[in-house]
Amino acid sequence: MSKPQPISGFPELLPGQRIVEQQVVDHLRKTFELHGFVNIQTRSAEPLDQLLRKGETSKEVYVLRRLQAEDESSDAGLGLHFDLTVPFARYVLENSGKLEFPFRRYQIQPCWRGERPQDGRYREFWQADIDIVDKGHLPAHYETEIPLVIADALAGLPLPKMTVHVNNRKLSQGFYQGLGIEDPEETLRIIDKLDKIGPDAVIDMLRDKVGADAEQAEQCLALASINSTDTSFVERVRELGVKHELLDQGLEELATLVEAANKRSPGLVRANMSIARGLDYYTGTVYETFVDGQENLGSVCSGGRYDTLADDGKNTYPGVGLSIGVSRLVIPLLRSGVLRPTRDVPTCVLVALNDEESRGHSMDVAQRLRSRGIASQVAPAAQKYGKQIKFADKRGIPFVLFLDEESGGAQIKDIRSGDQFDVDPDEWCPPQDDLHPTIVAE
Repeated sequence: MSKPQPISGFPELLPGQRIVEQQVVDHLRKTFELHGFVNIQTRSAEPLDQLLRKGETSKEVYVLRRLQAEDESSDAGLGLHFDLTVPFARYVLENSGKLEFPFRRYQIQPCWRGERPQDGRYREFWQADIDIVDKGHLPAHYETEIPLVIADALAGLPLPKMTVHVNNRKLSQGFYQGLGIEDPEETLRIIDKLDKIGPDAVIDMLRDKVGADAEQAEQCLALASINSTDTSFVERVRELGVKHELLDQGLEELATLVEAANKRSPGLVRANMSIARGLDYYTGTVYETFVDGQENLGSVCSGGRYDTLADDGKNTYPGVGLSIGVSRLVIPLLRSGVLRPTRDVPTCVLVALNDEESRGHSMDVAQRLRSRGIASQVAPAAQKYGKQIKFADKRGIPFVLFLDEESGGAQIKDIRSGDQFDVDPDEWCPPQDDLHPTIVAE
């Protein structure tokens, strides 16, 4: 068999890296639950007509097809979900009679998107979402609560400082309509590409795709250049001289959010008029979160408000949510050495083996340690003690337990300090910091 070749965009982590990723996920889960969010899991596949009507292009959706299918239509209408918001909206509609509203949910699952792989952008990736959905009407205060929950979750991890950049679709669309641009949604999608293609290319696209003249295009860029950590952005937008009722509404909503969020968590949010979000289902506040000093990673936590995504023709279920790109955030930090685990295995204690005849006794002791929550394993072979200690050291296992078959006693060795002392295996406990591997930030 020839050497297997990696597939770009489908990252696989080493055991120690996976420990870091799982601890991040576990921390997020616990924080979300502290804020009253309940967990759900949705299926991996969704109907293509649902996936493709939300602003994504068909080339980014992975389509399902059974290899030996005789009837191509059997699975032809299904694709893997590219985010967790569209599946959640469908879940709400299907289960609305069984849910209590407002419904607070979190999901932590893999997603798939057929885009060009690059650092921080993958074809298979993990997302951690929170959303609050209500029936008929969703109060605006949830738009302030959502980024505060995310800030609480991320603050409990050894991660670099992050800032949530916020805008409001009503503000942007009202501004474009006030300029006389006939297709404000396409304008939003074009402005969303500003960081990727630059202002000159954006001006060309505005002219070619929405028929904007030079003055309109310059005004769009002028709006996108406005940002602030307080409500001073309102006056700066007003100074551009554009008037529209929808613009007024968006300015008021965004100012309320910025003021309320930064009052609770100073410096958390920044009003940024260049934030657009390319997905069509957003109708109000939109969020993108950047790691301070590492903006090249792109947004690691994005989302917004959607009022019509879940609509069965009789009832509408508006919602607001944010999605942490777990893979986008964690994997580049792992590969650059910013994050690492204190050890590459969960094992805390290696129970040494005197000889093969005593393996049963060593296994019994290891099991007694596990019954008290101490991760333990027995040495793989009855080698010299030096080799068994080396086995533990290479894996980062901090303690080796030696058993005296004749006296029935035991000694524990901290292989980092070299200290060795008598213990009762049924009473000894390692220091709390050694019990489980933890995340270290460099």
